[in-house]
Amino acid sequence: MNLDFFLNYKIFGFLLVDILIGVTIFLAALALRNSIASMILKPFRIIAHKRGNETENTLINVIEAPLKLSIIIIGAYMATQWLPFKALDNFIMLVCKSFSTMILFWILIRLVDKFSTIFNFFSSKLGKDINDGIQNFMVKTLRILLIILGAMAILQEWGINVSAFVASLGLGGLAFALAAKDTAANLFGSLVIFSDRPFQVGDWVETASAEGTIEEVGIRSTKIRTFAQALVSVPNSIMADTTITNWSRMGKRRVRTRIGLTYATSVEQMQGIIDEIKHMLQNHPDVHQEVILVNFDEFENSALSILLNFFTDTVVTAEYLHVRQDVNFKIMQIVAKHGASFAFPSQSLYVESLPK
Repeated sequence: MNLDFFLNYKIFGFLLVDILIGVTIFLAALALRNSIASMILKPFRIIAHKRGNETENTLINVIEAPLKLSIIIIGAYMATQWLPFKALDNFIMLVCKSFSTMILFWILIRLVDKFSTIFNFFSSKLGKDINDGIQNFMVKTLRILLIILGAMAILQEWGINVSAFVASLGLGGLAFALAAKDTAANLFGSLVIFSDRPFQVGDWVETASAEGTIEEVGIRSTKIRTFAQALVSVPNSIMADTTITNWSRMGKRRVRTRIGLTYATSVEQMQGIIDEIKHMLQNHPDVHQEVILVNFDEFENSALSILLNFFTDTVVTAEYLHVRQDVNFKIMQIVAKHGASFAFPSQSLYVESLPK
């Protein structure tokens, strides 16, 4: 009698037995989802391991989490079938279809995340790797697009006319586009920077608006740390359209300077100084040997001018200045060795007669 009472006992119009069976099925699916998913995927993992194919292993890892959620949803659906409430059948079916659509788009989003390097694969075929920044931007854009498409597909399942909804947003979208035109310009400017790569983080650049070291390249702006340690944010739309001098891309760094000797310097002294300076530069370990010019080229007002034009191997400012200092010390020694003197601006005053 107690068993009959138990079997026929109802809660909110549902048999207690049906409720317990439904709850048991759902809890079993929830508890065993990992084991069931492992059993399903195990043969595929064995095949992928034998082949040594990393792509197949990645695909299995992508599917694993959505598969576990699918097992829970299937368990929930089976549990509801024990509750004879027909009014909920249509609602339950819509919920299951929505979850199925969500799982499909979840798999696609995980595929985009796992195979983001595919952009570099195709770009390398064209002979140029994609910058990390533009690759991240493309991945985020694809992810957002898939989320929007997934949401639209779910709304369509519930009978919501997405096309009419999107059409109704046309005027608002136009207003938004006009308001966000500067943001869009910066966005496309960042794409130009990421694809053309005129500089990278750490480079010393000079533009019409700022000079300093690139500290960050973002989607909206590029941050430049000036030599006064101020941080300047330049919109990418401006950076993409302006002339940029990238001093860090120099293979060598030029030194162009003049030294002036007094007019008392003889031809022999001048020739000896020029030859010895050129010999010193040709044997200097930090001077680039491709171009070394040392020539007496001008008679200036107060000096016999010698032009020096050469390049240092280093482009780092501190090392460059050290090389220039070393060369200047050696030039001073050479001039003193030949008994000549450096000229300085001066005027000679000749007095023909003095007043009596």
